[in-house]
Amino acid sequence: MKQTPFTSFHIGLGAKMVDFAGYNMPVSYTGINDEHLAVRNNAGVFDVSHMGEFIVKGEHALDLIQRVTTNDAARLTKGKAQYSSLTNDKGGIVDDLLVYCLEENKAYMLVVNASNIEKDWKWISQHNTQKAELHNISDKTCLLAIQGPNANKLMQALTDIDILNLTYYTFAKGKFAGVDNVLISATGYTGAGGIEIYFEDKDGAAATIWNKLFEVGGPQGLKPIGLGARDTLRLEMGYCLYGNDIDDTTSPLEAGLGWITKFTSGKDFTARTILEQQKAAGVNQKLVGFEMVEKGIPRHDYEIKDFSGATIGRVTSGTQSPSLGKAIGIGYVRPAFSHIDSKIYIKVRDKLLQARVVKFPFA
Repeated sequence: MKQTPFTSFHIGLGAKMVDFAGYNMPVSYTGINDEHLAVRNNAGVFDVSHMGEFIVKGEHALDLIQRVTTNDAARLTKGKAQYSSLTNDKGGIVDDLLVYCLEENKAYMLVVNASNIEKDWKWISQHNTQKAELHNISDKTCLLAIQGPNANKLMQALTDIDILNLTYYTFAKGKFAGVDNVLISATGYTGAGGIEIYFEDKDGAAATIWNKLFEVGGPQGLKPIGLGARDTLRLEMGYCLYGNDIDDTTSPLEAGLGWITKFTSGKDFTARTILEQQKAAGVNQKLVGFEMVEKGIPRHDYEIKDFSGATIGRVTSGTQSPSLGKAIGIGYVRPAFSHIDSKIYIKVRDKLLQARVVKFPFA
């Protein structure tokens, strides 16, 4: 398994470690519920250095990004980021990603899922017919997410960038914990607020930053957080997880990601025609959130049924929500069952347990 520059810290803190996308990663330290609530109510630190980062540069950089992503990157100016997706030739999702504009029309950073780094690199390279400059900087890039309602307040002392007023989906580069050239981004996967910081582990920068985070934040309750709580936090917000809720067979429109699928004039992205037709005709399935009415926890690939017991879809993610104290889930259903308050039934073992469709976010 691959290590991140923080692996020894996780082990030293007694984290339960698991293999995730080929990396030795912490799933929990003190327990998923405890860590989840620490982020919702205060602040926590996630090591997400396993994520992938690509730099796209040159006069054809924007053209390439516009060709492979569904959102409209031409709207980005320096210091802004957007959520987007890569689509395949059939309209399925190759990956979801973040696009950072480092220099308007000239330089961008794409942040992709750890399990898809090789696949995404191959896919983007395959479409790089105009030869934009591409660099895979995944192995040398560290990424920490400091998330929670108090995260920025706790971290402000470590940087001269005004992170208290850094607006959502914007970023700035500067010094953080004495380390130069750190990209500080007002993004995250928890819905709890906070920042994500990207930097290279030069001259012990990773250890310096990790230690400073807890030196400053530890007395105020800042905690290290594992992948288990990362999953429950994103699920409460209704955020998709690649491989569970979206994949090569699901389209952005089916997944409720029409808002990042822009049919802008002159933007000829992969599968645009297919998705335009799908939008006009309507989708065959829709991703919805639901909460359990009867006691039981929905799990990935459990069948979703109607009152008569006919299969109408499948669960993609589910958990017992630490914030709400009830079982929640995400799944694809036929459009007729996608309306708020629709009654659906989750097949748990041999029982059909009632649930109802609700709005995102859950919490």
